[in-house]
Amino acid sequence: MTQSRRQQLGHYKRWVVKIGSALLTNDGEGLDHQAIAAWAAQLVTLRKQGVEVILVSSGAVAEGVTRLGWSARPETLHELQAAAAVGQVGLVHTYEKAFQQHGLHSAQILLTHDDLSNRTRYLNSRGTLNTLVASNIIPVVNENDTVSTDEICFGDNDTLAALVVNLLEADLLVILTDQQGMYDCDPRHNENAQLLDQLSVSDPSLVKMAGGGGALGRGGMVTKVRAAKLAARSGAVTVIASGRQNSVLQSIFEGEAQGTLLYPDSEPVSARKQWLAGHLQSCGSLLLDEGAVNILKQKGGSLLPIGVKAVTGDFRRGELVVCLDAKGREVARGLINYAADEVAKIIGHPSNDIVGLLGYLDDEELIHRDNLVMS
Repeated sequence: MTQSRRQQLGHYKRWVVKIGSALLTNDGEGLDHQAIAAWAAQLVTLRKQGVEVILVSSGAVAEGVTRLGWSARPETLHELQAAAAVGQVGLVHTYEKAFQQHGLHSAQILLTHDDLSNRTRYLNSRGTLNTLVASNIIPVVNENDTVSTDEICFGDNDTLAALVVNLLEADLLVILTDQQGMYDCDPRHNENAQLLDQLSVSDPSLVKMAGGGGALGRGGMVTKVRAAKLAARSGAVTVIASGRQNSVLQSIFEGEAQGTLLYPDSEPVSARKQWLAGHLQSCGSLLLDEGAVNILKQKGGSLLPIGVKAVTGDFRRGELVVCLDAKGREVARGLINYAADEVAKIIGHPSNDIVGLLGYLDDEELIHRDNLVMS
């Protein structure tokens, strides 16, 4: 089974490849133009082998920090945005120059979380990216740090890459980092750490084994595991591998044992539910009783008001809320059919009481099963 999963990777037709800051900037020395040229060559080789490639690239803030002469990555939002604005120019120019050496063009795609939370902009982004890929253009996707705020930013390009996987229904997410892959413990502090070959994204030990991130990037191994879980919602496999290895992408394509492979163990969810799962910010939460949790988990039913014990947040009809069990763990999320003040009046009651409590009935369910996705 180990060999067959690896060998299947070469048959996947659409890859999202994420390259971290450390690999592009030589750990803070500004953009490494030679390294970027080498990445472009690898991506072009994949493209010639029939793989549709979407690149998610970090490096804009790190490049901006260098161009501005700052000694370290800033902490304040406006300084980060300024660094991103300066660095993005150099980053996209370097990629375009590198791809033109092979007769291909690249396209810059800057996204915020708000773009992918809004259904219309989500579909527009999907259409644009699909058109670029069909036109033999290499999309270079990055977070739009210039306008992102703490409330709407992805927080790391691992998460952004996973959302792009969902957006385009890609088959494979490759996360390239400065580590060989994922280890059972931090190899920087334990010389006996063992590289993990393959695991299910649902393995409960994954998050416990993940470590932290470096100074320039925001994504440690924890974010890579979360990205793999998110990518798995659309059925995609994730490979976390070292970008320091020569021809690492070709090696993955040929089924060689590079890095750590994280595979989904459940059926992919619908495109609409992938979109729901991609919402990183919720507007409120519902505390469910045990019976409601079981109905959602085992029967895939809708959420009725009788199964809700408490409500928090100030949300409106149609906004995203999370559903929590008695221990405060998220079990699902979905689009609510009533505003928060209305929900507070009807929770704990059967649906046929809604008219008497509110004076009207919009829906019998708080969240319809079509607008709900399990976490």
